Amino acid sequence: MTRRELLSGLAGAPLLSAAAPKTPNIVLVLTDDQGYGDLSCHGNPILRTPNIDRLHSESVRFTDFHASPTCAPTRTALMTGRHEFKSGVTHTVFERERMSLRSVTIAQVLQKAGYRTGIFGKWHLGDAAEYQPNRRGFHEMFIHGCGGIGQQYKGTCSDVPGNSYFNPVIRHNNRFEKTEGYCTDVFFQQATDWIGEQARARRPFFAYITPNAPHEPLNVPEEYRSMYADKVDEKTTRFFGMIANIDENVGKLLDSLKQLGVERDTLFMFMTDNGGTGGVRVFNAGMRGAKNTPYHGGTRVPLFMRWPGVFEAGDRGALAAHIDLFPTLAELAGAKTPSNVKLDGRSLVPLLRDKNAQWPDRYLFTHVGRWDAGKAAESKYSRCSVHSAQYNMVNLKPERAWELYDLKADPAESHDVAAARPEVVKRMDAAYDAWWSEVLPLLVNEDATPPAIPPYKQLWEKQQSGH
Repeated sequence: MTRRELLSGLAGAPLLSAAAPKTPNIVLVLTDDQGYGDLSCHGNPILRTPNIDRLHSESVRFTDFHASPTCAPTRTALMTGRHEFKSGVTHTVFERERMSLRSVTIAQVLQKAGYRTGIFGKWHLGDAAEYQPNRRGFHEMFIHGCGGIGQQYKGTCSDVPGNSYFNPVIRHNNRFEKTEGYCTDVFFQQATDWIGEQARARRPFFAYITPNAPHEPLNVPEEYRSMYADKVDEKTTRFFGMIANIDENVGKLLDSLKQLGVERDTLFMFMTDNGGTGGVRVFNAGMRGAKNTPYHGGTRVPLFMRWPGVFEAGDRGALAAHIDLFPTLAELAGAKTPSNVKLDGRSLVPLLRDKNAQWPDRYLFTHVGRWDAGKAAESKYSRCSVHSAQYNMVNLKPERAWELYDLKADPAESHDVAAARPEVVKRMDAAYDAWWSEVLPLLVNEDATPPAIPPYKQLWEKQQSGH
């Protein structure tokens, strides 16, 4: 799409910069375990997030946007534009977090379109060498291992032994580096420095900034913990403090883009990776469920997209999801998706251009996964859902026992209407059957054999010994 074509559909949006590029730089901030309700712009009565609130006010905001119910699945779907099961990701550990080597990532597509690409923070899609970001489309890699700093699991998913949120050891391309500072600050600073290098060289860039915060363990500098010490319990105090630190870093990054002179050349996005965790006891935006559930509260997350002078700020209520980011970014970047890649997502560009754009209804399929080894086929109905613009049909039991919620009349999912609307259940059940039949043969990690020694431990010990 050309600049002229893009702007022609903006329905009267003000053009703040006639010099905006045909294709944008892209910054995507993806936080870990922060819920939809963990923002003051979404009504949280205690937590304050002034910088993200400012981003919210200046962005196109997708108010019915969904991710997977846990982290590695969301990251897979975002990277590939396909449901995570199609890349073999059905868990967050035990080899089942590894994104299939046959998958094509949005980073690869942007790289081929001339973008410089960098990841800063959490990857969690395979710690063995062939699964790492520098083999999946990223020029710059600055990441911790496993699903969190210091985590250790049997198999390949394991970070550097003894790693900490403070002064963490980070894998920077092919070497481990001992850093100084709090992990979130370290990731944002590295990303900011790298963005500055690209901006000064006038290279288009994709910066994927993925802090492990506010995921447990809830380790946070005292200055942020103390901000909420007299308002909530200790666990929530730490959780909110981690988000306050994220908010501060988002503000610094936004200011940096302006100082570099690329603010209006850059699409800045903010989202989270699954439903709420540590903050739901305080505020969950009226939703049922949290992380690890197929209810609305397990999958609904924020998505803010800001491109000053090109996209007019405002809400978009269309049903959208993480799988839509791949085709959206590819279209905005003028990048070509390989002809053999069949995406599940659809481009959000029509909605970014025009809040009244037509958006046909669709089904989104959720499955929490995480079944015991060898139990994939018999776990078909355990903790899954089919979601349309009006309904969420949920199954929690091993057998077929659908619940149905009319989200228009009952957004809190408190009244099961399955018995009253059997025709809806029948239609959605048939769609789910077809989807399950499609994904079951693609679960390539179910019988994987873990190595005796985790890759990160091997590499760390090798580097420490001087080899």
